[in-house]
Amino acid sequence: MEPNLSVNIGKLRLKNPVLVASGCFGYGQEYAELIDLSMLGGIILKGITLKERKGNPPPRIVETSSGMLNAIGLQNMGLSRFLKEKLPLLSDIPTTIIANICGETPEEYATIARELSNKEGIDALEINVSCPNVSHGGMLFGQDMMLTFEVVNQVRKATTLPLIVKLSPNVTDIVPIAQAAVDGGADAISLINTLLGMALDIESRKPCLSNITGGLSGPAIKPVALRMVRDVCKFVTVPVIGQGGIMTWEDSLEFLLVGATAVCIGTANFVNPKAGVEIIEGIRDYMKQRKMVKMGEIRM
Repeated sequence: MEPNLSVNIGKLRLKNPVLVASGCFGYGQEYAELIDLSMLGGIILKGITLKERKGNPPPRIVETSSGMLNAIGLQNMGLSRFLKEKLPLLSDIPTTIIANICGETPEEYATIARELSNKEGIDALEINVSCPNVSHGGMLFGQDMMLTFEVVNQVRKATTLPLIVKLSPNVTDIVPIAQAAVDGGADAISLINTLLGMALDIESRKPCLSNITGGLSGPAIKPVALRMVRDVCKFVTVPVIGQGGIMTWEDSLEFLLVGATAVCIGTANFVNPKAGVEIIEGIRDYMKQRKMVKMGEIRM
């Protein structure tokens, strides 16, 4: 019997538990010639802000030991251009589409959410309260329980779409912040976003990034991500989407074992555009070998 890989994230049903992360897969069309997009459980779009952002000046990406630092700074076309230029194309992508939103105030988050509600092509929202390389907004909200609650609650009032809240690992204890997001109306928690880090060029004696610091992603952060996902899964009652350093199907299984309902693939897409599809196939084969029928049987 073929295993059933479908999972539920609140009222959102995914054909399988493998998503691709915001900022690592563009708006989906960019990968259409490389992989069969219909194979993916879902695509989380590049982050959207109310106004267009140029982001940080280069250099803003640098490779590190077992990972990479980025300080893109949420460069994006803004809500207005997104609605005109990208939204009409999303209905042609044969999988679940999740829009990632970020703002400098709770009101901005709510405004974006309201504009995206009931738009054909958008199935859910991911609220980014955790961007580590912008001067205002995400990082501040994601480090404070009350601010996290306020942002999520205002977005919850602005939309009926399923809400996923993406959390920052750059905190002392992530569990209370996850609970604040749930209390505010989150249907699911996604973690972790990147860890704050930096790199130096010893020849120029200067930071490698113009922003000095950036978000660390890739295999180096997986142990931290796995521990935090386990901690949050033990305490919250909503589904958890695990991410951070997942490069292979074996990596993804570790997150599913500790309680994640789904996984999200980020930096791996830059190394191997087929990573998401290969991970889906690996999970399916693992379940078939063990005669597992449903995704929930993986959890230890």
